[in-house]
Amino acid sequence: MVAPNYEDCRQKRVEENKKRLQELKLTVLAQSLRTISTPKPSPMKKVNRTPRKPVDMSVVRRSNRVADKPPASYKEVPIEPLGTRRSYGKSVRDLSNRVYASFEDREYASGRADELHSTLQSDFPSFVKPMLQSHVSGGFWLGLPVHFCKSYLPKRDEIMTLVDEDEAEWQTKYLPRKTGLSGGWKGFAEDHKLADGDALVFQLIKPTAFKVYIIRVNQAEDSEEA
Repeated sequence: MVAPNYEDCRQKRVEENKKRLQELKLTVLAQSLRTISTPKPSPMKKVNRTPRKPVDMSVVRRSNRVADKPPASYKEVPIEPLGTRRSYGKSVRDLSNRVYASFEDREYASGRADELHSTLQSDFPSFVKPMLQSHVSGGFWLGLPVHFCKSYLPKRDEIMTLVDEDEAEWQTKYLPRKTGLSGGWKGFAEDHKLADGDALVFQLIKPTAFKVYIIRVNQAEDSEEA
């Protein structure tokens, strides 16, 4: 017996399947579903676009926080040439009228102050402080001996009273971290016309009060003339 050809069997099966599909009307159903599922293209909507206004580049956009403030200026500032002194207005101190004491006058005033210091009662600690330009003009800051401050003066910021030889009083602020007198010292220095080279003797008569003795540097000239 001759075996059937594979191609003939396949073709026969295809024909049988087509006949069954026609009997079940599946081909027509598939075509109808394909027609329904295919969406119709929607017509394009026309959009009326407003033309954009040109941007004015001369106007700078600013935040609301700075809108009420004047605009910043970015104008180039010329650089000052080297060797030219800058002017700072009123903040510049005029140092041309400063008078500096000579070495001999300083030695004389300090010697007189040491003599006075040696005559003071030892129950009240004291020290000698020669004056420099920074003490009597400009900065008006008076640094005190560190050892004296740590041994006798308050450990916290305190108001110290300065009592002169006429028993007049001035209030100054003592800063222990910097071991010196700040606020109020300027008034004492100016009121007593302290000068570079003067020597002051500070005697602690109370925990927060100094008795101050002033030895003038120009007393050396007066003694020579006499």
